[in-house]
Amino acid sequence: MKKSALIIQGGGFRTAFSAGVLDAFMSMNYNPFDAYFAVSGGTVAVSYYLSQQYQACFNAMKFLSSNSQFINYRRIFKGDNLMNIDYFYNVTRDIVPFLLNRAINNISNKKMRIVITNIKTGQAEYYHPTNTTWVDSVIASCTLPFITKGKHLLNGNYYMDGGWSDPLPVKQAIKEGYTDITIIRTSPKNLKLSMSWIDYIGSITSSNEALKKCFEKNHLIYNQSIDFIHQLQKTKYIKIKQIAPLSPLKCGTYSNSIQSIADDYRYGVSMGIDFLNKSSSSLLKSG
Repeated sequence: MKKSALIIQGGGFRTAFSAGVLDAFMSMNYNPFDAYFAVSGGTVAVSYYLSQQYQACFNAMKFLSSNSQFINYRRIFKGDNLMNIDYFYNVTRDIVPFLLNRAINNISNKKMRIVITNIKTGQAEYYHPTNTTWVDSVIASCTLPFITKGKHLLNGNYYMDGGWSDPLPVKQAIKEGYTDITIIRTSPKNLKLSMSWIDYIGSITSSNEALKKCFEKNHLIYNQSIDFIHQLQKTKYIKIKQIAPLSPLKCGTYSNSIQSIADDYRYGVSMGIDFLNKSSSSLLKSG
C-alpha cells in the first residue's frame, strides 16, 4: 500500500498561492495524506490547513503584509530587520487565532515534519511539533537571515529558515517511506535559481564554516532537488504530483501588496480545484 505525503515549498508572501491550493482542498474535504513536510512559509499554510481553518492563512498574510509591527522598511535605516518574525505569536493568538488542539488532533496518527536549519551545523532537521512547540517551530522555519532576526531558539538550539538546507524535502519523504508524493510549489516547476544576494552576503560574512557552506550551496541544493524530482517522474516506484504556478507569482518572498496576495491566492484556489478535478477523473478511469 502506498504511503502518501504532502510537501509544501516555502516562499514568503508567495505562500498565498499555497494557501489557495489548501483552501481548495479544505472545501472538498481532501486530505488523504499520511505525512506533511513543510518549509518556511509553507509551515504557516499547512498549520491552518491541519486546523481546518478555511481562509485563515490568507487572512493572516493580508494582515501581516500591511502591518507596520511586522514589516517596516524604515527599520532597515535604523539598522534593524525588515520583518519582526516574533509578531507571529500575536497573530496566532489574537489576530487569526490558530486552533492548535484541532491541528494536534488531526495529526495524531500521522507524521508532521517542519523543516528547520540548524545554525550550528547548517544541516536540515525535520521537526515534529508538539502542543507547546508548534508555533515556535513555525517561526524557526520562517526565520530568514538578514531579513528577520536570523535565528530562533527551539529546544535549546538555534535554527533558521528550513529552505536554506532542504527547500524541497522529497528525498527525506522517500527516506521515511512515502511513495505517493504531492508537492505544492510556489515557483514554476522548471525554474532554477542562481545565488541570491542573501546567500552571497552570508557566504562572505559568516564565521561559521558549516553555515557558510549552507549559503554557498543553497541555490545548488534547490536546483538538484528539481533534477531529482524530474528523475523520479520517470520511475514507476515513486509517484510525484506537483501543483505549481505556470509563471512566477505576483508576490515575491518579501515584496507584496494586498492585491498581489489576493491574486496569488485566487490562482492557488483555481490550481487546487483543477488538481482535484484531474485526480477525480483519473480515479474514474482507473475504476
